[in-house]
Amino acid sequence: MAVKTINTEMLRKMFLAGAANLEAKKEYINELNVFPVPDGDTGTNMTLTIMSAAKEVQALTKPDMVSMAKAISSGSLRGARGNSGVILSQLLRGFTKEIREHDEIDAVVLAKACDRATATAYKAVMKPKEGTILTVAKGISQKAAELAETTEDLEVFLPEVIKHAEEVLARTPDMLPVLKEAGVVDSGGQGLLEVLHGAYDAFLGKEIDYTAIEASSGTKMVKPGQQAEADIKFGYCTEFIIMTQKEFTEKDEAEFKDYLESIGDSIVCVADDDIVKIHVHTNDPGLAIQKALTYGQLSRMKIDNMREEHQEKLIRDAEKVAAQQAEEKAQKKKKEPRKSVGFIAVSIGEGMNEIFRELGVDYIIEGGQTMNPSTDDMLTAIDEVNADHIFILPNNKNIILAANQAQSLTKDKDIIVIPTKTVPQGITAVISFMPEADVDTNMEAMQEAVGNVKTGQVTYAVRDTHIDDKEIHEGDIMGIGDDGILAVGQSVEETAKEMLAQLVDEDSELISLYYGQDILPEDAERFSADVEALYPDVDVDVHMGGQPIYYYVLSVE
Repeated sequence: MAVKTINTEMLRKMFLAGAANLEAKKEYINELNVFPVPDGDTGTNMTLTIMSAAKEVQALTKPDMVSMAKAISSGSLRGARGNSGVILSQLLRGFTKEIREHDEIDAVVLAKACDRATATAYKAVMKPKEGTILTVAKGISQKAAELAETTEDLEVFLPEVIKHAEEVLARTPDMLPVLKEAGVVDSGGQGLLEVLHGAYDAFLGKEIDYTAIEASSGTKMVKPGQQAEADIKFGYCTEFIIMTQKEFTEKDEAEFKDYLESIGDSIVCVADDDIVKIHVHTNDPGLAIQKALTYGQLSRMKIDNMREEHQEKLIRDAEKVAAQQAEEKAQKKKKEPRKSVGFIAVSIGEGMNEIFRELGVDYIIEGGQTMNPSTDDMLTAIDEVNADHIFILPNNKNIILAANQAQSLTKDKDIIVIPTKTVPQGITAVISFMPEADVDTNMEAMQEAVGNVKTGQVTYAVRDTHIDDKEIHEGDIMGIGDDGILAVGQSVEETAKEMLAQLVDEDSELISLYYGQDILPEDAERFSADVEALYPDVDVDVHMGGQPIYYYVLSVE
């Protein structure tokens, strides 16, 4: 018998299975990155995006189509990371806007949802480029519209759509020469296809491994449709407050969470000034208490045997306390008078971070190349900066869309995204800010200043490839400019010099060198002296950047 509709429960299974399959294939997708740099992250970004939505879907009890659509859309929008993640979130947003109007989804509704998904994603990208995930999405929507006119049977409809998506993906190298040169298909399109493959497996009733989603949520997940309560692994719900004797740093929080995860699960660790709220399920509460005592005194201690009391009530209680503390913190901040202008910058490396702090940046989001911050990270930063007008400096081309998405979701503050693609561009943008000028004048001045900055980055290749007419082997040193790979060699300094030769011209006035965590200060000073000798008419500044992966980040102005 033909299957003509998908109900809410089946959609839930399909979405979570799609997320799980994407997570399982993320490293393969990362390896499709055109540039062979050690931070190829399309698979990671798409996975973190969809996992944010999967956690919200998983948390639903007896969902209807409206609540399911809201969870998918909201979770993916707030969790979106990198360009590929933002585009995926926009595809899901458009798709869910259509399905939320229906109790069950048939072929016609699916076709309309795919069309709306594609239109929403294309609209979100300022300059859509064919040969990308957008092209694969468009192929899916076109094939879905065609099939909806000829069949109601989803057992025919779904595999034909997926087959066509595979064909479109295989043609992406013909649309983007850089893909053909590197010998890969588009990584974002591959990621979207993996979501479809997982969803179709669930539709067919195959057994799905949801372990990845369980791990990402930090709680035990009952498989979709399975209502029986899982056996309790850890018997004691342990709660207390630490009154810290010294600053409870982000490093302290991370280390304590790691320790709690080694002895239990269902962990809540919320720090607010000198108070830290702890909740953990464990078989030995004493271990959690002994570790906590190393940070300060304890109060409001509470240990319950979860085999006698209902587990979910205790979790809700812990979440309620955390939410209340967050609300109290937000209310306290609202009472402070707002300043006119604030700054948010994405950065990585203590040296880079300190430069931004010295320039007056209010909030630094740690991330950048190695881990693109999410839209939710941006929204958190916006909430923390108490200003009417807030300039955001993404400092990475793969973060600009997430910043724009946060801008569109913010209603009570004026958010201005300066589309900086590198940290040196961000530094120049802040330096160009004029306190006496209005926001529009500053925005124009900062964008103009950023346009005069040429950036180069020196790193190593993680695989063999051929790109920008250069043969590259694993372990080679690469000098990457704003528009591609400028130099390839065996020496960090010689490759950097070769790249500089292509960036410096007769109008250049300043070269700034930011050395990474793998470069010794004395080596950086020696390299700086070499650069000064090569370009005696240009000022040369050297700074400790502290960034990982990139030996040097440099700029020419």
